[in-house]
Amino acid sequence: MEKHDLLHEFPEYQEKIHELKMENNHFKKLFDDYDELAHEIYRINTDVEPVSDEYSHTLKTKMLHLKDEIFSILAKN
Repeated sequence: MEKHDLLHEFPEYQEKIHELKMENNHFKKLFDDYDELAHEIYRINTDVEPVSDEYSHTLKTKMLHLKDEIFSILAKN
């Protein structure tokens, strides 16, 4: 099971991600929230942390929304 960190999701934006994390508090919070969710989903998918399907779906939906917002910021900068 692979983790879905943002540097692998958006390899073409690695430098921009680093810059925004340093300069933009809102982006840094989104990045940190995404990273935390990705880690939690990874633990769920590897059965380290069993949860209901509904909870798992909720987390994945949240992560998708964060990813969309992060991509939107990356594309504009």
